[in-house]
Amino acid sequence: MEVLSSRVLYRSADLEGLRRFYEKTLGLHVYREYGQDGDVLGVVFFLGGGFLEITRAATSSPSITLWLQVRAAQAEETRLRAAGVEVLKATEKMPWGLIEAWVRDPEGNELCLVEMPDDHPIRRRV
Repeated sequence: MEVLSSRVLYRSADLEGLRRFYEKTLGLHVYREYGQDGDVLGVVFFLGGGFLEITRAATSSPSITLWLQVRAAQAEETRLRAAGVEVLKATEKMPWGLIEAWVRDPEGNELCLVEMPDDHPIRRRV
């Protein structure tokens, strides 16, 4: 699998506390944040060759999620399914415009395989 970009996702019931830790205590720099109506729902930090994304959740989760940008999510889902990998969600274009497939590793962690269409706004900075 050719991975074009990656991030580690943490879900936390205390987004503000986790953000303070990574931004202020560790000194990571913010790549972007997102939310609705001024309410920040997630923050993405630069993390060397990848990113760390923290998101607000009802409860904190001890597991991690890996976000792996690939060239063709459907092809990777098909290949991994044939290799016996558990597919949690089949490849689908999401309302936010990314094409995603979700699989599980042997330890139970989720991997989100993401394909970014050529016309997606994240692909090009205006």
